[in-house]
Amino acid sequence: MTGKSSRQQGRSTRFKPGQSGNPAGKPRGTRNTTTIALEALLDGQAKALTQKAIDLALAGDIPALRICLDRIMPPRKDRPVTFALPPINTAHDAAKVSSAVLSAVAAGELTPSEAGEISKLIDTWVKAYETAELTERLERLERMTSQ
Repeated sequence: MTGKSSRQQGRSTRFKPGQSGNPAGKPRGTRNTTTIALEALLDGQAKALTQKAIDLALAGDIPALRICLDRIMPPRKDRPVTFALPPINTAHDAAKVSSAVLSAVAAGELTPSEAGEISKLIDTWVKAYETAELTERLERLERMTSQ
């Protein structure tokens, strides 16, 4: 051995830029050992545990009652929203609709988060409308130039 380091011998021990030290990563489907151990402990006990939670809930245990009710009827992520929405026929109409959404928030008819979701829908509609309009204009121009 000449005593040269691997760098001096022309080999780099560093990783290539942008490459992880473990490019393969954790194999897909690999499960956490704690999860596996807990599943083994609970295996076959689901029915008994569920019945115990129901018994506790019926006896007035509030946390157990909450668990049972969350299973029966999980909390709603959102709700249907009804309010007067002007028709949207052009991209220009979207400004009127946005104004109506803002007014509904100010009047307390909509929450700001509901208005945000509706605004996303309006933006998506405007983009789709503008894309369709541009496509139509481009097709007309192509027909005019090909004549």
